[in-house]
Amino acid sequence: ASLLAFRDHPHRRAQDGVSGMGKDLHGRRGEELVVKVPEGTVVKDLYSGEILADLATHGSRWLAAQGGEGGRGNARFLSNRRRAPKFAEQGEHGLERWLKLEMKLMADVALVGFPNAGKSTFISSVSAAKPKIANYPFTTLEPHLGVVRLNNTTEFVIADIPGIIEGASQGKGLGDQFLRHIERARVLCVLIDLVSMEEISPADQEEILLRELKAYQPELLDRPRLIVATKTDSATPEAIAAWNGPKISAVTGDGVRDVLNKLAVLVAEARTTEPAPIGPVTFRPEPQGTRVERIGSNEFRLHGRDIERSIALNDLTNADALNYIDDRMSRLGIPRLLARAGATEGAIVWIGTFSFDYTPEQ
Repeated sequence: ASLLAFRDHPHRRAQDGVSGMGKDLHGRRGEELVVKVPEGTVVKDLYSGEILADLATHGSRWLAAQGGEGGRGNARFLSNRRRAPKFAEQGEHGLERWLKLEMKLMADVALVGFPNAGKSTFISSVSAAKPKIANYPFTTLEPHLGVVRLNNTTEFVIADIPGIIEGASQGKGLGDQFLRHIERARVLCVLIDLVSMEEISPADQEEILLRELKAYQPELLDRPRLIVATKTDSATPEAIAAWNGPKISAVTGDGVRDVLNKLAVLVAEARTTEPAPIGPVTFRPEPQGTRVERIGSNEFRLHGRDIERSIALNDLTNADALNYIDDRMSRLGIPRLLARAGATEGAIVWIGTFSFDYTPEQ
């Protein structure tokens, strides 16, 4: 599964409700729209970048946009003063918002290394994943997942992440567009290229890679990790002898089984201490009451769900509806609030996009 469908068709709209009818018949709610995304999708506000939901597991759900409440029919406004109301509420608009969806691969192990360090060869030798393999940097341009099965009871998912170079966290090379996939990994497997040690030593490779991970997200260095040297089939005997840690040849299979066993142990330990995913953001109800904001010398704006809803739901060309709004403002104490805020005769008062001239109470 992927998010490619959103690239060409980014808009999603739920069904509109149906208006009520005569003889006190109710309208009908619009059908909800369920948008399916792959596991590991992170939902962010497009403009602020705030994380709103982390849909890390199968079945996770999050309410992205709340539909508006239905309006009340004219019978609901019947009173001793209004014996035959000639107005009704129109119903609220639903929420409209822009979101950014990011996919973070769900993997137990992430392969981290310089371009052409042998990551793709390694994952293709231990799983059914078949990434493009060639003898030049940046062959891998997108992440690949593979499943490693050691026996009937032990298996884990491994991710081949495109190569990281010095400055990747600042956008160099393929930049940090793929570093986010490492965030989900329980264990990091850092691959050190023994063939390239004349250009950059194994110690320097390790230092640069860990520095880039720290610059992107310092918590990544707290993950369990295994440092493995690669390409023992083509490295010099001196380079192989100088390396004291685990070393492999993905081509011949030398050392691969031992490394997989070590990774399986780290994964098993990490699974027992896995942190909880980021929970969905809870949208709190707006504070009740009405607030007056001065926006000019004799110009004010009213804030408050009750009065804003009254304006949004009513037909402002209907005289009966305007009289109802006037009564509603009096019951909410708005004239007193405006007078207390310094409003004088003729002041312009805004409620959403609606404005009126203020007249003090006598």
